Amino acid sequence: MKPRSIGVALLFVASVCFSAVSARPPDADPVAVRLLAFNDFHGNLEPPGGANGIVDSTAAGGVEYLATHLARLKAGHPNTLIVASGDNIGASPLLSSLFHDEPAIEALNAAGVAVSSVGNHEFDKGPAELGRMQKGGCHPVDGCQGTSGFSGAAFEYLAANVFVAPGVKGRGPATLFPASTVREIGGVKVGFIGMTLQGTPQVVLPAATAGLTFRSEVDTANAIVPELKRQGVHAIVLLLHQGGIPKRENYNGCEDVSGPIVDIAKGLSPDIAVIVTGHTHYAYNCTMSGKLVTSAMSFGRIISVIDLRIDPGTDEVTSKIAQNVIVTRDVPRSAAETLILDRYRPLYRRLAERPAGAITMDISRRTNAAGESALGDVIADAQLEFARRHAGADVAAALMNQSGIRGDLVRKTPATGTAGAITYEQVFDVAPFGNRLILRTMTGDLIARLLESQFRAGGVSNLLQVSSGFTYAYDLARPEGRRVDRASIRIDGRPIAASSRYRILVNEFLANGGDGLDLFKAATGWADSGADIDSLLEYFQAHAPVAPGPQNRIKSGRDTSASQ
Repeated sequence: MKPRSIGVALLFVASVCFSAVSARPPDADPVAVRLLAFNDFHGNLEPPGGANGIVDSTAAGGVEYLATHLARLKAGHPNTLIVASGDNIGASPLLSSLFHDEPAIEALNAAGVAVSSVGNHEFDKGPAELGRMQKGGCHPVDGCQGTSGFSGAAFEYLAANVFVAPGVKGRGPATLFPASTVREIGGVKVGFIGMTLQGTPQVVLPAATAGLTFRSEVDTANAIVPELKRQGVHAIVLLLHQGGIPKRENYNGCEDVSGPIVDIAKGLSPDIAVIVTGHTHYAYNCTMSGKLVTSAMSFGRIISVIDLRIDPGTDEVTSKIAQNVIVTRDVPRSAAETLILDRYRPLYRRLAERPAGAITMDISRRTNAAGESALGDVIADAQLEFARRHAGADVAAALMNQSGIRGDLVRKTPATGTAGAITYEQVFDVAPFGNRLILRTMTGDLIARLLESQFRAGGVSNLLQVSSGFTYAYDLARPEGRRVDRASIRIDGRPIAASSRYRILVNEFLANGGDGLDLFKAATGWADSGADIDSLLEYFQAHAPVAPGPQNRIKSGRDTSASQ
């Protein structure tokens, strides 16, 4: 057949299909469509340890169990699609990160993921490496590490609000990945818009987003809705890597959720029926401004089961409900996932199981009422000691972002009161970013203003963790801009002087103004002092067994003892 004939034939087939859809009776039964959604997987292939592996007192997570639960929830529901809302990779445990997150992508392929938005951690290694995650190919430095190469994600990444600046890769402005995709499920069309938070450049290293522009979540999504409607799509789902914080932990409800998602949901077009969210690592499902909004916590511990009914005559959503289901470990492991993991486990085990020291008891990243964690104290102390050993005794203090502490340290020997060994893998899982430690010089006034800037949002969930000898007090009841008591800021027991200069150690992420702490960029000097993981390994070897930090360095108006 000649090419022209092929085109005519395809046009005829398309016309027949369109006519068949158009001919559906207006009173036909609604089509049941099920979406199985999760977010913030972060390459957690093995069941997470410590508090990261618990949901409502139930052991949860592990991709071998996640895949089994997905398959069971899909059974009997032929019109099912598995979707994700970003941070599938990045800040991953050693089993995935050691191989540049290729195992995580392969595992999600096997689990049947169809569509995902990008998240901020997808950009940890820059847009070129993210492109490799989608398209496949060997790592440009380490080559192919698996047994059969790397074919990339079988699922489609969406990045509606991530634009490539003119001149980058010779194109622009255009979205890094497609903005949306349309899937026909059970004879009805469902449109998916995918995006990350606009503030992504503030939560990754600057080099990782160079040449990219991140636009407003609301404006971007609302501009795409008319385009989808012109394609006859009226059932629209937003996969959004941004979320909220419920007042009380309730994995299957929604109580007084605050945070960016509230205003985003309010500003989004009413044509968007469902918002699958992420980023904050909380679980919730509820209705906000007429939209069904879900979040499945993190690390593959929960699946949001979203059941839609769609009118086959109009393709509009007529009903929508959701339930968050715990990924329990009382089901058989997925054989397909085990096969993938078993290809990588022997390659990483020798490094992973290397002894790294010992701890007197489990050390948690959970903060007290003042915003200080036992593990945050230990990490800041380790970094300070490391810098003083390698860069000079005049290093005044080390500051660590709580958001960069990704897990608890749990003893291998669980007996109460018994010191237990820890491994390289456990230490790596606490600090998986590969950050460099940077010495900067700050005046006392700049330090005070930096501490004050932590409270712009009025919360204490991500306060800087401080090393031994650094103390201060704050009171959230005081007016904004005056919450930190400047007189209380002390280093080694001495009040800081506004004009004096202090050498402060921070990780590269903070040094570049990460977590919105832009005042770090006003510091002077830039001395690379080594890798953050090395500081921890040296500390745990030198001080074994290490005890939990005292949690008495930060005092708040709500916690005058500052020790819990």
